[in-house]
Amino acid sequence: MIAVIALLFLLFVVLGAYATVKAVGAAKRGVDRTISGARRTVEDSTLRARTFTQFGPAGEIAQLRLKLRTSMRATQDALQAGVGEDESLRESLGLFERLSAHGRELDDELKRLETEPDKGTLTTRLPGLRERTERITGSADSLRWAARDRARRFAEDDLDSLSAQIDVEAGALRHWTTEPEPTSARPEASAPDASASDSRTRPGPPRSRPAEEPTRTALTPPGRRPTYPWQKKPRPESTT
Repeated sequence: MIAVIALLFLLFVVLGAYATVKAVGAAKRGVDRTISGARRTVEDSTLRARTFTQFGPAGEIAQLRLKLRTSMRATQDALQAGVGEDESLRESLGLFERLSAHGRELDDELKRLETEPDKGTLTTRLPGLRERTERITGSADSLRWAARDRARRFAEDDLDSLSAQIDVEAGALRHWTTEPEPTSARPEASAPDASASDSRTRPGPPRSRPAEEPTRTALTPPGRRPTYPWQKKPRPESTT
C-alpha cells in the first residue's frame, strides 16, 4: 500500500514538472515571437525612414533591404498559411527555406555595407547587390503568387461544384414547373354528355312494360285455411 501511494505521488510530481516545463517553454516562445516581431517592426520602420532621408548608395541599400525583407516575409506567411490546407505546398515550403538561406546571407551583407564609409566601394558593388536582390525577390514572389493562384483555383472549382448542386436542388424543389399542364376537354366530347343529362332530366311518357314480362306472383301463394275443433262443420248444399 505504501509503495502504491509513493508511486502515485512520484507520478503526480513527474506530470506536474512536465506540465510546468511545457508551460514555461510555451511562454518563452511567445515572448521570443513578440520580441522578434517588435524588433522586426522597428528595423523595418528604420529602413523605411532611411529610404526617405538618405540619398545615394546608402539610401539604395536601405531600399534593397526593405524590399528583400518584405518579399521574403510575405512569401513565408503565405506558404505557412496554405500548407495546413494543401499538403502539396510542403515542397514549396522546403524550396523557400533554401531560398531563405540566400536571402539571410544577402541581408547580412547589405546590413554590413550600411556602415561602409567608402562610397566608391558601395557604388561599385551596388549593381551586383541589386541583381541578387531581384533574383531572390523574384523567386519568392513567384512562389507566393503560385500558392495564391492555386488556392484561388481550388476555391473557384469548389464554388462551381456547389453552384451546380444548388441548381439541381432548386430544380428539384420546383418540381411542379416541369409537369405538363392538363389538356382542356374538347367540345365534341362534352356534347353527348349534355344531351344525356337533358334526356335524364326532361319529363317524358312512361314506358310501357314489355308484353313478354310476366306478372309478378305473390310472395306466399294461397293455401287451405286451418280448421279448429270449436268450429261447426259446414252444411252441405241442397241439390234441389
